[in-house]
Amino acid sequence: MTTDRTLRLATRGSDLAMRQAATVQEALSSRRQSVELLEVETTGDQIQDELIHRLGKTGAFVRSLDQQVLDGEVDAAVHSMKDVPTESPPDLVVAGVPERGPAGDVLLTPDGTPLEDLPEGATVGTASLRRGAELRAERPDLEIEPLRGNVDTRVEKLLAPSIQREHERRLERAQGDSNDDADADDLDPENLSAATMAEIEEWFDGLHEIERRATEREVETEYDAIVLAEAGLARTGLLHAVEYERLPTDRFVPAPGQGALAVTALDDETGAAIHETLDHPPTRVATTVERIVLDELGGGCVAPIGIHATVQGTVVHTVVRVLSRDGTEELNASRDLPVEHHARAAADLADELREQGAAELIERAKREEPDERKREDS
Repeated sequence: MTTDRTLRLATRGSDLAMRQAATVQEALSSRRQSVELLEVETTGDQIQDELIHRLGKTGAFVRSLDQQVLDGEVDAAVHSMKDVPTESPPDLVVAGVPERGPAGDVLLTPDGTPLEDLPEGATVGTASLRRGAELRAERPDLEIEPLRGNVDTRVEKLLAPSIQREHERRLERAQGDSNDDADADDLDPENLSAATMAEIEEWFDGLHEIERRATEREVETEYDAIVLAEAGLARTGLLHAVEYERLPTDRFVPAPGQGALAVTALDDETGAAIHETLDHPPTRVATTVERIVLDELGGGCVAPIGIHATVQGTVVHTVVRVLSRDGTEELNASRDLPVEHHARAAADLADELREQGAAELIERAKREEPDERKREDS
């Protein structure tokens, strides 16, 4: 695609969003297209004290960007596919679906402890109803606590207690070496020798940047582990900086569209050109199946639903898991849908699941959300 003017691409301002948009910018620029990134604040960014499912209808991180497209302020917008509502304005299309990143979740711990070895009653942080329900189904003893913020913020919240304890331990040891009668509650780096301080500074300088930031973060909740999308960690360059365990996608079934990006645009020549440049057909087929099943089930973001599809030759292997919020009840299915008729087959699968009890689980989950804690997304 090549035009004489600069293509304006809207994105959220978080580090992850900017990095994702930059990959789209690079792909479009490779076709000799000048592309400018424009940062837009969304409703989801503005409401920092609510968990994702309490923001009301889906689209809290999407609509502000798409409105810029509809108003002609930008030419296209870059989203995480799992944030994009299944219903969109008639003039707007998902013009480009680039090749998907890793779709699954990972469990992060300060020391690499796997899920099965977490101590009884361990505290695990997540903002996702689905992740919470899947964790409870696997380990009913776990304490699931709210966790919000950008990817780096969530990782800092996990690392802060242990890294701060290590910092304090080093200060205490150094203080003790220099003054055996020192009070551990009155540690003062100014009383330490230059050699001792140099040793502590060397340790600090050897930390990853996110670990250094964690030393200054106020601890409100001490998490033994948190669960995040692998794609987000990989795209922010943090995957190598943390200890993690990949959670199997057949049991911890990802959210529909997780790991994929969506580039929205008007249904015009620009949209068609973006489609030609960016679209990855297997990813579009897989995410289409996931989104159709979600749309037909009607779960939105207020019910624990995981849907994961992968194109395997002439079929789309699709796994669906619908749970109660406490993880004690569930309905699951695994099907191979024909690629040729994937949209119709996905709708049929959703109908089958609804008749088997998925609709009842979803409606119960909706009723369990107190009305006063919901927010309408404007």
